Amino acid sequence: MAGFGLLKLCGKQSLIMVVGGSRVGFLTSNIGGSVPGRYQRTFCSGSRTTFNEPPSAEWFARPAGVCSMLKLPVRESARGLNAAFVGIPLDIGTSNRPGARFGPRHIRAESVMLRAYNSSTRAAPYKSMMIADIGDVNVNLYDLKDSCRRIRDAYQKIMSENCIPLTLGGDHTITYPILQAVAEKHGPVGLVHVDAHSDTGDVGLGEKITHGTPFRRCVEEGLLDCKRVLQIGLRGSSYSPDAYQFSKETGFRVVPAEDCWFKSLAPLMSDVRKQMGDGPVYISFDIDGLDPAFAPGTGTPEIAGLTTSQGLEIIRGCQGMNIVGCDLVEVAPMYDISGNTALTAANLLFEMLCVLPKVKFL
Repeated sequence: MAGFGLLKLCGKQSLIMVVGGSRVGFLTSNIGGSVPGRYQRTFCSGSRTTFNEPPSAEWFARPAGVCSMLKLPVRESARGLNAAFVGIPLDIGTSNRPGARFGPRHIRAESVMLRAYNSSTRAAPYKSMMIADIGDVNVNLYDLKDSCRRIRDAYQKIMSENCIPLTLGGDHTITYPILQAVAEKHGPVGLVHVDAHSDTGDVGLGEKITHGTPFRRCVEEGLLDCKRVLQIGLRGSSYSPDAYQFSKETGFRVVPAEDCWFKSLAPLMSDVRKQMGDGPVYISFDIDGLDPAFAPGTGTPEIAGLTTSQGLEIIRGCQGMNIVGCDLVEVAPMYDISGNTALTAANLLFEMLCVLPKVKFL
């Protein structure tokens, strides 16, 4: 038996079709389409709260509907959200192969494979928080500094809503203005940084802002709590004998890829949780931290990197940390015709969602 009714969600009314006890919503998006969504009523702090839950592929075709992250509803802002996916289609800070501007679009497309629950950890993010996709930052593809200003301004608004951003990059330049906004709210943050490169260079072709310099800029501006910074997966040839001298002198914990070969990273992450303590932590995951056998679709690949299972161990090892933001950067889809790099990125972002502080485990 089917019926129809109206559900008011975040100040908007949505037509609800009830089929067999399930509510199937068709929520008007900010781009003039309709986003299919399923809404589950739960109880939180004694009051009835409605959370967004993506439609299941058991009853809604994966290729159908608006291409949003995890098939979540699209919102115009972070207001009323506990967490939000944000795209930053920027790649004019790259030093090698461009293409990361198309990362957000392809990650969203591949995210249709993700389901509601994390069967390994039993995390249930859609039973825990209000989550949505709030679209992309309107960057300036002709001016990197102006793009950084736009990103910072956009994230200041997100942070003002007490919403945790999960960012789809975009090249690694974007983490610098994001952390400007995050640190403005939370103060200096701890950092879990997965990458083939330290991204602590001073200049690139005379420019201070590139995808190879964000964390030096962050140190200079006091955005990082340097004793609570982990850089893991670093490897490759370098411009100097000690490529990680700045990181070490600054107090970062540096774990080269060679120290990760053929082993589980769960023991390391147990120690990292103690290092991070109760302070705010930001996760920045460059897809080139993984070996290019697993993620070839990126601009500056380096051989002999982390495995996908090690990537999961790192993120799952962040459970219990006070995570205030995350990003997944440097997916350049055209270098991987299979789509597996974007699919891997979508899975890693889902894993980040599953370790946010408010997520329940069933």
